[in-house]
Amino acid sequence: MGSETMGSFTAGSDSTFTPHPSPDRRRGNPALRRWLPALAVPAVIAAGALAGTIPASAGDPLPERTPAEVLALAASHQVESFSGTVEQSSDLGLPALPSTGPGADPASAGGAASVVGFLSGTHTARVYVDGKTRARIQVFDRLAERDIIRNGNDVWFYSSKDNSAAHLALPEHASDLPLSAPAQGQDPSAPGLPGDPLTTAVKTPEELARQLLAKVDPTTAVTTGPDVQVAGRTAYNLLIEPRSDATLVGQAAIAVDGRTGMPLSVQVTARGAASPAFRVGFTSLDLAAPDGSLFTFSPPPGSTVKELAAPADGQAHHGQGFQRPTVSGSGWETVVGLPAAAAGGGAAAALLNDPLLAQAAVVVPGGRLLSTALVNVLVTDDGRVFAGMVPPDRLQAAASAAP
Repeated sequence: MGSETMGSFTAGSDSTFTPHPSPDRRRGNPALRRWLPALAVPAVIAAGALAGTIPASAGDPLPERTPAEVLALAASHQVESFSGTVEQSSDLGLPALPSTGPGADPASAGGAASVVGFLSGTHTARVYVDGKTRARIQVFDRLAERDIIRNGNDVWFYSSKDNSAAHLALPEHASDLPLSAPAQGQDPSAPGLPGDPLTTAVKTPEELARQLLAKVDPTTAVTTGPDVQVAGRTAYNLLIEPRSDATLVGQAAIAVDGRTGMPLSVQVTARGAASPAFRVGFTSLDLAAPDGSLFTFSPPPGSTVKELAAPADGQAHHGQGFQRPTVSGSGWETVVGLPAAAAGGGAAAALLNDPLLAQAAVVVPGGRLLSTALVNVLVTDDGRVFAGMVPPDRLQAAASAAP
């Protein structure tokens, strides 16, 4: 292959692509949102609800493409209807949860147990998507199932553990609303979005890949490795490596489907580590449109049903008493801070008061630190929260500089 320049990339078998800054190229289905604790949301990849096993080596090689061409393939894919099984495997260095028997499942218990549970071990979900406004996600616990179903402007949340359901009628600005499950004990009429900061949200490999690719800039090396096999499909292996020492991320590997460009799996490895700390990927995938009946939901007999009130236009981001997060740094070194008024009602209180999270947090100057292999979260003594894929001293510096 001849020499071809794009950005500061020169094509070749051992070449590295260093892109120039570009606008956010978000593509694909915006209807899905991940079951990710809001405590880790600012750091993007703290953990989602879904991850996968290491992709196998591919059998039949794909046509050769440069890293720039694989990036373009992923950004331009048009897959909007599919169904499949997605698995998560996380090893972020958090303490193991206590078990009360073979049927115990802390991830279904809510609160901090749900947070630590989804950030540890392996979890499975079934995902159905048909266009931009119809989606169903089934998250399986050991003896229970949780569903999020969107059909147009109607969204249902259901938990089989206690046979409870909640309904949300989306307003016209629905595309701006994350689909988070309602929190136990929360007043559904309270201002803001339904769900507390420790509620998890839905995430697919595509969404995680999109957020990682948004960080690709001149501080990032992009290369391709040998083709991989994911869910029976041959994929390009796009490797993203931050050049900054001020991030915990060593490398991210994105499997990009060779035929459609759809991201099939994502693996994130901490700096200096030999194996991924977080994996999300399909184990099965069908690109046919799912049966329409999957997006119709009626509460089972005997279930308790709550009607959730959607925030008024603009209230979700500018509601009374809500303060905007602060952002310092950029790219892989970004630190997001939540003011005490925003953080104190959920994330900060849970981290400081819950025994499970308190076990993982350590006292540091100015507050307490929850540290994982890929993300650090600092809760200051005055109740603010700072999170990022950066070392603790970066969080402390951001806390000192924030008003």
